[in-house]
This record gives sequence, structure tokens and C-alpha cells, in this order.
Amino acid sequence: MKRHFFPLLSYLRYWLVKEDQYAIQSPFVFDVYNGLLGHIQQSKEKDLDIEEFRKKLLSCDEICEIEDFGAGSIKLRKSKRKISSVTKYSTSPRKFSQLYQFFCLKTQANVVFELGTCVGVNTRYLSKSTKGNLYTFEGSQALWQKSQENPKPENTHFVLGDLKNSLPYLLEKNQTVDFALLDANHTYQATFDYFELLLPKIRETSIIAIADIHWSKEMNRAWEKIKAHPEVVISLDFYECGILFFDKTLTKSHYILHY
Repeated sequence: MKRHFFPLLSYLRYWLVKEDQYAIQSPFVFDVYNGLLGHIQQSKEKDLDIEEFRKKLLSCDEICEIEDFGAGSIKLRKSKRKISSVTKYSTSPRKFSQLYQFFCLKTQANVVFELGTCVGVNTRYLSKSTKGNLYTFEGSQALWQKSQENPKPENTHFVLGDLKNSLPYLLEKNQTVDFALLDANHTYQATFDYFELLLPKIRETSIIAIADIHWSKEMNRAWEKIKAHPEVVISLDFYECGILFFDKTLTKSHYILHY
């Protein structure tokens, strides 16, 4: 019961303090925020092929055995789950898929990491904004296979296995990471460990997005620690996710933004 209550309490806190563009003092954040709103407005009729893919998954009654390496799902407690249920409860809403796409576009997007493929909806949004290679990581073989169904995204490498092994291996193969989405093991320690593993590959133009930052006490704790990290310059809280910037020419600040 407590696990269900925490996100509701977190959302109430967010709702009470969230700001719109008129309260933003940083010119950089003001431009980024308005750019995001413009991107969402302009994308209403875009990426409809991905939304058709999502719709197909939402009506898929196929039952799969899901290996869960993380904190599990609040809604889905059993290891055998319908693809429709996984898509409904474990996939980002469209506006957050578009948000991740927007922030990926704000980087050079030559090397993009997605930690937690799930059924591959966010993967397809990120693929369209990736100029080089997108590496997407999934621990469950059933989801890994499902995520690669047609239309299969271009320039995307689907990596199967435990992130403890696969993430360090592929980080070693790449000099930098331009954009990373952390949406995998939703525990405090794993989330912070992923952040620390990525950090040596992050440059000033890189952006990290962390999903479900207020999903649980553990995730909230991880978010609080990460945004206070000395390498993080600007952090944006959209409740559903957090965005991190590393440009040392900017002033350290934190914004809780309406979205």
C-alpha cells in the first residue's frame, strides 16, 4: 500500500511547486523549455508509425515470461505478463517519448544509450533523433525479442543481458555518450551506479534523462543524490522524469517544471 501511496504524494508536492516559463530566470532553461513545448506542438502529426506500433502492442494478448532484474512493477506483480499490460504500465506516455526525443536532438546524438528497452517504443523515438548509433539494453529475452518487431528502427543495436555486464562493456567501446536514458533497474543503488558508470563518458554537451524519478522512495533518493552531484550543472524535474545538463559555463540550478 505504501508503495502505491508514494507516487501520489510526490505528485502532490510536484503540483504545488511546479513552474511554467514565466517563472524561469535562467535564459538557457527558458529557451530549452520553450523549445520543448514547441517540439511537442510541432510533433502532433509526426511519428504516427510509432504510435501505430504502440497501438498494436496495446492490443497484443501474447503472454511472456518476463525476467525482471529491477525493483519490479507496482501494477504487474507476476512474471508471466501480457504484452498489452507491459505496454500499458511500463511504457512512457507519448508526450514523454517526445520529450526524450527532443532532449536527444539537443545533443550531437552520435552515441545514444537507452537503459531499459522494454517493448521498444521509446527506442523508436530515440532512433529518429540519433545521428550515429543507438544502443538499447534489455534484460528480459521476451521483451528484447518483442522490441525488434517491424517496423524495426534504424541505426539501433539491441543488447540483451544484465546491465552489470553489458553496460561497462559497451561504454569501453565508446569514447563519449551524447545522450542517455536511464529507465532500467528502478532501485537507488542501480540507478546511481548507472549514472556513475556513464559519467566518465559524459561531456559538456551531453544530456542524461532519468525516468520515474518519483516512482518510489528509492528512486527519489537516487534523483536527489544525482542532481546534487558536482558534475551536474542544471537539473530539470518533469515529475515523470529528470533531465541533467553538464555544461560548466552555466550556473548550477534546479527547476521543477510544468509539463
